[in-house]
Amino acid sequence: MNLDGLKTKYIGKNLIYYKEIDSTQTEAWRNNNLSNGTIIIADHQTAGKGTHGRKWTKNCSKDIAFSVKIDLNCDISKLSNITVDIAKIIVNEFKDLYNIKLDIKTPNDIILSHKKIGGILTETKVVGNTAKEMVIGIGINLCKQEFSEDLKDIATSIENEENIKIDRLKIITEFCNRVENLLLKI
Repeated sequence: MNLDGLKTKYIGKNLIYYKEIDSTQTEAWRNNNLSNGTIIIADHQTAGKGTHGRKWTKNCSKDIAFSVKIDLNCDISKLSNITVDIAKIIVNEFKDLYNIKLDIKTPNDIILSHKKIGGILTETKVVGNTAKEMVIGIGINLCKQEFSEDLKDIATSIENEENIKIDRLKIITEFCNRVENLLLKI
């Protein structure tokens, strides 16, 4: 797996790929040997994490499920809008690369046609008022799929709504390029 077009200094330079894992987010926290900017990508997650401890279900191996570990040493207040800023990056990416208009349900849901297609989970290790580490998790439904009865009115995918196949590695690569620019300003 390769991120062609990567223009970063550190984000995405180290990539770990799993065909299946419990959660990319959990792996990023439990693996203490990850270098700054390491990305963990999975085709399938058996216990993907969403906000408030909710489970993130990933049905298609071509959907987006990844986490990136970031080393920090900044005042926690500098991260107050980080999730919304990351959501804006994702929305702008899909507009720029595929001319798809996504919306944000603040702070962390990505919306298409009034239904959720994805989300962002940012978790931070803080000592005192200093943010030391952050893991950014991204999940986005790309593939055509059927949703369970309890989700069909609130969840969808890019392919369900737009009938477009998205290159997940292109999205992840561009995310790395854009999010590093954001983080360099912190």
